[in-house]
Amino acid sequence: MARDEIIKSRFRSRSEHALDPKGRLNVPSRFREVLHHYGSPELMITSWGTYLRAYPASEWQIIEDKLLTRGREEPNLSGFIRHVVSGISECSLDKQGRLLIPAPLRAEVGISKDVVLNGMLEFVEIWDKDAWLAEFNRTRDNFDQYNDSLAKLGIL
Repeated sequence: MARDEIIKSRFRSRSEHALDPKGRLNVPSRFREVLHHYGSPELMITSWGTYLRAYPASEWQIIEDKLLTRGREEPNLSGFIRHVVSGISECSLDKQGRLLIPAPLRAEVGISKDVVLNGMLEFVEIWDKDAWLAEFNRTRDNFDQYNDSLAKLGIL
């Protein structure tokens, strides 16, 4: 894959948005371009603890395949699989580039209006803004805890 293609195939950066009264989210054009790379406007969205994760359908398929094959071998994963897989919603962007986030998913993670989108390379996190700020501050305050792992990766 050419470098330009790799750049276009990953979700990056962070942005703040407000949901409209129907629970629709304006998806940034840079994220829509990544979806275009995947060849589908479909996102698979599920709750992931305190936030939502949105995967292109093909990336979600990889997760399901891993859970189906190797996940059954891991003790104590059935609750995780039950939580994440049972809550999945297939969502499409409308013609205006908006994504309707189902009310049950919004309620599960406490999203009301203001959200933060985080590009996480192969998926996007959707956070309630207040929950995101708390997580961001926690991470920033403990940033040194990542040094060993980053050194193992050759980043430090």
